[in-house]
Amino acid sequence: MDLSRLLDDSAPPFALLRRRTPGRDHDTVELLIGPVHEAEHLADLPVGPSPTLALVPFRQIRERGFDVRDDGTPLSVLVAEEAYELPLDEVLAALPAHRVTVANGGFDVSDEEYAGTVRRVIEDEIGGGEGANFVIRRTYTGEIPGFGRADALALFRRLLTGERGAYWTYVVHTGDRVLVGASPEVHVRMAGGTVTMNPISGTYRYPAGTAPTADGLLAFLGDRKETEELSMVVDEELKMMCTVGDRGGVVIGPRLKEMAHLAHTEYELRGRSSLDVREVLRETMFAATVTGSPVQNACRVIERHEDGGRGYYAGALALLGTDAHGVQTLDSPILIRTADIAPDGRVRVPVGATLVRHSDPAGEVAETHAKAAAVLAALGVREGRPAAEDAPGRPRLADDPRVRAALDSRRAGLAPFWLRMQTRSAELEGHALVIDAEDTFTAMLAHLLRSSGLEVSVLRYDEPGLRELALGHEGPVVLGPGPGDPSDAADPKMRFLRGLTAELLRGHRHGLLGVCLGHELIAAELGLDIVRKQTPFQGAQVRIDLFGQERTVGFYNSFTARCDEREATELALHRIEVSRDAATGEVHAVRGPGFAGVQFHPESVLTLEGAAVTASLLAGVLV
Repeated sequence: MDLSRLLDDSAPPFALLRRRTPGRDHDTVELLIGPVHEAEHLADLPVGPSPTLALVPFRQIRERGFDVRDDGTPLSVLVAEEAYELPLDEVLAALPAHRVTVANGGFDVSDEEYAGTVRRVIEDEIGGGEGANFVIRRTYTGEIPGFGRADALALFRRLLTGERGAYWTYVVHTGDRVLVGASPEVHVRMAGGTVTMNPISGTYRYPAGTAPTADGLLAFLGDRKETEELSMVVDEELKMMCTVGDRGGVVIGPRLKEMAHLAHTEYELRGRSSLDVREVLRETMFAATVTGSPVQNACRVIERHEDGGRGYYAGALALLGTDAHGVQTLDSPILIRTADIAPDGRVRVPVGATLVRHSDPAGEVAETHAKAAAVLAALGVREGRPAAEDAPGRPRLADDPRVRAALDSRRAGLAPFWLRMQTRSAELEGHALVIDAEDTFTAMLAHLLRSSGLEVSVLRYDEPGLRELALGHEGPVVLGPGPGDPSDAADPKMRFLRGLTAELLRGHRHGLLGVCLGHELIAAELGLDIVRKQTPFQGAQVRIDLFGQERTVGFYNSFTARCDEREATELALHRIEVSRDAATGEVHAVRGPGFAGVQFHPESVLTLEGAAVTASLLAGVLV
């Protein structure tokens, strides 16, 4: 195949892909050539023996019913009429090797402005109970004078030689625009019925002017903020895995992904699914690593703090097809670390940092620079790392025994329930109704409940007829978690859930369990004050006394119920027990005749014995 054919302006759209997909030859580059058309929905994507490459914009998340700014970026689809596999060395030799330069370049949001946004998100959004973490974008913009196809291919070549550790390295020319990038992260992959996701979070920025060291990496791995950040996105992507998987998901890792300018910590999630690949793609829009959690509310936060739409940033490329047996396949990287180039040479390189309760504004600013580094080096904006750092035989940081031990210690802090495929027990019987208050932690909660023997239905709080269904349900009702201030009487969601909680406490005779927000609503009905925590517990793993037993649990809350000794004594007279922090009075859990509530998340990877805790609480309320 003569790659010079791609330089002709009359040539059809094309894509060059180097995919590090398991089972593939990583030293092979695929070339797809074919027409490009636009689709309205993911369900419209063709799946057959001819490879289909979809460019999925961020606005496509509207298919999940989430709020998103519609910037008109199309769902573009390249259906390959020609497909080739080419040796990497031959591709490198054939690609243009000239230097591409950018004029009038700079970030659309200054470092100072971005740092201010970080502070506002921590205080107003995380502190206000809107979620555990959020990814806010800033964009490097500029112009490539006289931009043409040769420049696009030269940029692809520079990424092939200058970046390492990328999952996909690619250039896609649709005829109207070019995407060229090196994404480190699997969005979702499906083959033979096995679904794989790859949450990546935590960024070790290599020191300037010198090679990274194991000692520097160990300091990063020991940073609690970085550990919690990764655990949060694992939880969020497990929610998706439990939605698309027939038997939940299994957590593998953590591992270290070493790239040219930085290293990331990552996990791999695997599960089995019988869904169509297009449905899997839809239900996994989009990773918490590029949005935040919970994803639905993260979309609202993004609208509040970002100017303009996201285009393809945080969306996905998706290669769909069938294997030799006619079984559907899907391979999809997240669209990050990518230059989006218009026909006139205007270039955009969006990047974002994951903001959590312990975020340092200056550190998050530096993280955006590090994440843009590989693409900006390819664009000639900044220098690449020294070639000697990638010399053959140079030991990887992950090979250091101390690094391996540090990664292994992180795994020891995860719930064993999620480290193996689950089998169903017969511990409990009946049909549980789980009420989703805009946090799909309920998907994980449902999987945990099913593993204990229950049949489970999950309904959103705004489902028509939910109140009547819940009050008449002949089985336990679980009030799930969700964002927001439970004391906000002006919020229609909170008004409805508060009223429903009161009715369930008075009249439901088949057991009531509240989790996080659901627990706070129960506590409020018991007369306890609900207060905003001075320091949000978003993604915090804590050892607590739970009704006389030591438990390690995961919290995701910015609000809490508070109970003093007098109130605890009064509740005890009504046979209601309170598990609380002796120093602060913050309530960890309550239980009484026919009901229980927990502030923490028993379904989280951070709660070590969550399945046992949940089964025990439900067994108590079902007596």
